[in-house]
Amino acid sequence: MASPPKQLDRSLVEGPIANAVWHIAWPTMIQNILAGLQGVVDHALVGNFVGFTANAAIGVSWQIFLVVMVFVSSLFTGMGVLAARFAGRGDQQQVNLVVYQAFLTAMALSVLVLAPIGYVVAPSLLTIVHATDAVKHEALPFLRIMFTCSFGMLVFFMLGGAMRSAGDARTPLRMGGAIMVLNIVFNVILIRGLGPVPALGTAGAATGTALANALVAAYATRQLFRGAWVVSFKGLPSYRPDFEVIRSLFRFGLPAGFQGIAMNVAGVLLLRFIGGLERSAEAQAAWAVSYVELFSFITWTSLGLMGAAASVAGQNLGAGQPDRAARAVSVAAGIGLIVAATIGALFLVIPRQLLLVFGMTDPAASAIAVQLLGYLAVSGLFITVALSYTGGLQGTGDTRSPLVISIVSQIVVPLGYCSIIQLMRPLQPTDIWLAVVLGHAMRGSLSVMRFRQGKWRHIKVELHGARA
Repeated sequence: MASPPKQLDRSLVEGPIANAVWHIAWPTMIQNILAGLQGVVDHALVGNFVGFTANAAIGVSWQIFLVVMVFVSSLFTGMGVLAARFAGRGDQQQVNLVVYQAFLTAMALSVLVLAPIGYVVAPSLLTIVHATDAVKHEALPFLRIMFTCSFGMLVFFMLGGAMRSAGDARTPLRMGGAIMVLNIVFNVILIRGLGPVPALGTAGAATGTALANALVAAYATRQLFRGAWVVSFKGLPSYRPDFEVIRSLFRFGLPAGFQGIAMNVAGVLLLRFIGGLERSAEAQAAWAVSYVELFSFITWTSLGLMGAAASVAGQNLGAGQPDRAARAVSVAAGIGLIVAATIGALFLVIPRQLLLVFGMTDPAASAIAVQLLGYLAVSGLFITVALSYTGGLQGTGDTRSPLVISIVSQIVVPLGYCSIIQLMRPLQPTDIWLAVVLGHAMRGSLSVMRFRQGKWRHIKVELHGARA
């Protein structure tokens, strides 16, 4: 006999608020740490078998790739707003409809937009960030593979957002664990070569990531159509595109997409400043390891808390409990500060030991990376608060305010600071690192202020006659 479909978890809108936040937060934080560990494995392998130019290549490539990926996957933010509201109301059919339309849209964007355009423009994008010839040689195949094989990653992002919005954060954690294991196995084989498989270097890192995500995405798609999870595609009234739902996905999601572009374009432009330093290759390698990888243990856990804040706040607003939604965001920020302070202490106490994991033995690159980790230990406190309150704003439907905040804090402040310093004297690495801290501090302050204004309490969601 077929098992009955799983029901929506009501613990997010009932019972202790700290338990509700932690119920979503801990699996999401671990899942994001596992995702960060995939990058650690990539950097450690290429750093030891190819050299620090490969570390720089992967760091630069990911910065570029995320600019595009964050925009394309912005519809998942819209999906999360709608799904959480209807989950808070207990409307299972509307949740399934929203997620299925997000799945169709992701498939179309991956095949028709990311793959062809990304492959063609990849060389120009590497030129924009002033990558050296050696870094370009390693980065171009990595970037092209990531663009053309993006569908698996998009499906996984969709799955995580959908399940969290419905109150299930453990299924994405299991899927993330499977991706990590597959990625490690593929990358050990493909980066360094094994038996008849040649050493592919950075291209092998991209291929392993693509294969791992594709296999898990195929399994997840099968489960969704079988009706095995709390979110299900089984028995939908129609499997055709529903453009009313798709428009709603982008109405709430596009501001988040532009916000992601703002943050990642700022990162790309900071790479231009880094590329203009006296020791640009060493500084780019330091950025790739210290910021892209080690700092990710703060940002990925904070993104997990951001997802928890969005899900719990969105569901409680849908259930007509705005005060409970506000408390959930404060709890998420408090957890984030504890995690960021702990990881930041490691950056200060054992920085060189952390860098050795990535094979960073070049004296100049290592010295710059240690310096950067000192700044990031402080910056992590600001970014975790910023992300928790961003989750609260986005989860309740206010996706425009974080966009404005990001433009001010991630573009105007850090890039303006670097530009002013550059007019007065040659830039030093510490100038760029300080700009990062100032931007994160501004983002945290503005996010808290905007959330406490409380305008998110009055945002309504309507879809096919359903209102939440």
